[in-house]
Amino acid sequence: MFLFLFIGYLIFSAAMYFVFPKAGIEAWKGLIPGLNLYELAGIVGRKKSHAWWMLFPIVNIFIFSALVIDLARSFGRHSFLQHFLSVVLAPFYGLWLGLNKNNKFYGPILKQEKEYFDKLHEAQEKKDTKTISKLTANNPYKKSPVREWVESIIFAVFAAAFIRMFLIEAYMIPTSSMEGSLKVGDFLFVSKAHYGIRLPQTFIMIPLLHNRIPFLNTESYIRDPHFGYNRLPKLQEVKRFEPFVFNWPVGDSVYLSPTRSWTADQYRREEYVRNDVKGSKLITRPVDKKDHYIKRCVALPGDSLKIVNRQLYINNVAAPNATHQQFMYRIISPNGQVNQRKLDQIGVNLTDSYPQQSIYFLDSTQVEKVRNMDTSLIIQVMPQQPRSIFPYDTPLSLTWTVDNYGPIYIPKAGATTNLTVENLPLYNRIISVYEHNKLEVRDGKIFINGSESSTYTFKQNYYWAMGDNRHNSEDSRAWGYVPEDHIVGKPLFIWFSTKNGKIANGINWNRLFTTANKK
Repeated sequence: MFLFLFIGYLIFSAAMYFVFPKAGIEAWKGLIPGLNLYELAGIVGRKKSHAWWMLFPIVNIFIFSALVIDLARSFGRHSFLQHFLSVVLAPFYGLWLGLNKNNKFYGPILKQEKEYFDKLHEAQEKKDTKTISKLTANNPYKKSPVREWVESIIFAVFAAAFIRMFLIEAYMIPTSSMEGSLKVGDFLFVSKAHYGIRLPQTFIMIPLLHNRIPFLNTESYIRDPHFGYNRLPKLQEVKRFEPFVFNWPVGDSVYLSPTRSWTADQYRREEYVRNDVKGSKLITRPVDKKDHYIKRCVALPGDSLKIVNRQLYINNVAAPNATHQQFMYRIISPNGQVNQRKLDQIGVNLTDSYPQQSIYFLDSTQVEKVRNMDTSLIIQVMPQQPRSIFPYDTPLSLTWTVDNYGPIYIPKAGATTNLTVENLPLYNRIISVYEHNKLEVRDGKIFINGSESSTYTFKQNYYWAMGDNRHNSEDSRAWGYVPEDHIVGKPLFIWFSTKNGKIANGINWNRLFTTANKK
């Protein structure tokens, strides 16, 4: 993307070389980075120091757009189409202004505009109706009401899209994987600046939509052309044991059901997934258009991780458990019934529970409340059986469960690991997908980009994400590492919350404007 912007700026500088002489400015100043913007501000009637705003990321997009529109107006180009082209095709529009002999510079538009409105204001104060009528009739800056509305809407969408893209975006918690720290129906604001603003990779898209167009059942973007991965400097590093938002790492090839996305690998391995997505076509998505997930970052690059009897260990040290960490429990009542109303009152999510089987997801506080609710109840944590978890059906993980997992190493940029056919399943997606190498195994030997390899050096950092609802979370235990280039942002606070995700169930007033970084 930086290369694209650099080339665009070179073309724009060349354009200013031809534009400046028409405004009485030496042509060579158009070729000097920074100076050309400084002079451009003066040409349109602003203080030249206004160009310093171009040094501020995000803000500079709006400043530059205003400057090129004012440049078009200074050449007598006042139509909506001309202003649109001056922004969208700024370098080439500038070339057209400078090279076309019919384009004449009429003077700094902002000074002319100020002079006009000063005269109109003076006439209004003097109640000079004749001058007012004359000025109003010959108003060169008048816009139709329709155009005023259209431009206002475009600016609002433009501003909202850029704020969403670069600074802050609103998210809703759709599943119970982070219960009870973050509940279904919580609406969050997420900062994209804390971990470094990730510049857009997909740029032909419908503003304010992520990856789907509602009701049309189609993607909301065009995949190609696209930019490579670039990120601005970060305000802070991702911290261990804090929630973070990221693009679903394995969500590059998905089938869609009415309720969720399924990976191509899930489709291949699970019959119930194939039944859920009947008739759905495989969709491939770029990194920034994969589904968004929010989990707790429990391990950082270079850490080793394991889970023993539901207790997480990082670097062989027991990790602090989230205050409202949940597990699956069976509640057995002597009379065969558990009071659902009382469970609801103590905050148990009944929507994602299985009352018919007496199975519920509870944190330690709720377990105690259930015991106090009825001492005759028997509360048993549900043991988890081996199942298909990362790294999938290999000798490494055949005996692993979500309660007893690992040990596993979290790759760090610059670190080198030994490669064997046995441990390759841990890293094959990193090597081939996340870091874009050609990986092959032939005759028991590993080849990377055509060369036999017994080691691999990681190009970027990776993280390990887990939901606080440890028995009801599809997280890194299911699909592996979170690459650094997939990180979106840091949750800030909950600005709205509906009970179990439905406004009809009521509002969780006690959660409004509370931190989203609960531990």
